[in-house]
Amino acid sequence: MSTPNRIRTSLTELTGIQHPVVQTGMGWVAGPSLVTATAEAGGLGILASATMTYDELEKAIVETKSRTDKPFGVNLRADAADAMDRVNLLVKYGVKVASFALAPKRELIDKLKENDAVVIPSVGLPRHAEKVASWGADAVMIQGGEGGGHTGATPTTLLLPTVLDAVDIPVIAAGGFFDGRGLAAALAYGAAGIGMGTRFLLTSDSAVPEHIKQRYLEFGLDGTVVTTKADGMPHRLLRTEFIDGLESGSPLGRLLGTARRTLQFKELSGQSWLGLARDGLSMKRSTGRSWGQMMLAANTPMLLKAGLVNGDTQAGMLASGQVVGVIDDLPTCEQLVDRIIDEAVERLSVVPGFVQNSKDAVS
Repeated sequence: MSTPNRIRTSLTELTGIQHPVVQTGMGWVAGPSLVTATAEAGGLGILASATMTYDELEKAIVETKSRTDKPFGVNLRADAADAMDRVNLLVKYGVKVASFALAPKRELIDKLKENDAVVIPSVGLPRHAEKVASWGADAVMIQGGEGGGHTGATPTTLLLPTVLDAVDIPVIAAGGFFDGRGLAAALAYGAAGIGMGTRFLLTSDSAVPEHIKQRYLEFGLDGTVVTTKADGMPHRLLRTEFIDGLESGSPLGRLLGTARRTLQFKELSGQSWLGLARDGLSMKRSTGRSWGQMMLAANTPMLLKAGLVNGDTQAGMLASGQVVGVIDDLPTCEQLVDRIIDEAVERLSVVPGFVQNSKDAVS
C-alpha cells in the first residue's frame, strides 16, 4: 500500500498521478512491467518506444493498460519518420502523457493537445524550453549533465533555475536524483517533480538481467564515462572493458562493427533499407548530425540491447547516470517511491526551522 504522505504539485495536478516522481523512458528498460510498477506506486511511468516497432508499441500500450488503470506515458522520438502515426496510436488508446527526447514538431503537439494528452518534451537549454512552451507544451523535463550525457554537460543545479526563469509551465528536474533529499531540493528550486532513470533501472521490477544490475551496484562515482565513440553523440555509460575498448579502438574496427549492427538493427526493426534511409534523413535534419555520425546511428540501440537485454557486458554497453555511484540496493518501485516521498516530506518539514525573523537573529 502506498505511503499516506502526499506532495501535491502542478505536475501531479496536470497528470493525475499521486506523487511527483517520474520514471523516464529508457530504451530496452522501460517496458510494461516497469511502467506498471511505477504507476501502481503512484509515480508516472513512461514507456520507451524508440526501441520498439510500431506494432510492438501498440502491444506494449495495450499490455500496460490491462495491468493498471493509473496514468502513464509514452516517450516518442520526435524525429522518427512515423512520429505522427505513433502519436495517433497514443490518441487511439487514450495515453495520458506523451514525452519527447527532442523538441516535437508543432503539429505533433497540436494533435496531442486536441485529444487531451499532456505533452512533456525534454530540453537541455532554456531557449529550447521557451520554444516548446510557445508551441503549447504542458511541461518540460530538464536533464543535467549528471544524467545520460546526451542533453549536454551543464549540471542540473545550473540548468534547472535557468529554465525555471525562462518558462511559466511546470518543470521536471532530472539528472542526479535518487532519493527524497533530491526531491525536496528540486521542489525548493521551484521544480514540479523529479525524473529518474538509473534509479528505476535498479529496482526489482526492472526487467534488466539480475547479474547486470549487480554490475551496476559495483561502480562508484567515477564509474561512468561520457563518450561519443558509439554513435557520434555523447552518452554516459558504465566503464566496462567493452567501453574501454570502444574508446581506444581504431576507426576501421568501429566502422566494421557499425556495419554489422546496422544489419542487426534492420532485422530487429523490420524496416526496409528505404525505410531506414528515410528515418535516418529525418533524424539528420532534426539533430544536425553529420553523415559520419548518421553512419553510426544503429550502434546505440544494438549495443544497449546487448547489454541491457542480453546481459552481455563483453559486447554491449550499459547506459547510466552518474548517480549509479550512490545506489546500493534494488527495492521495488513501490518501496522506492514511498521512501522518496517520506524522506522529502521529512526534509521539507524542517526547512521553516532555518528561517528567523530579523528581531530574533543574532548580530
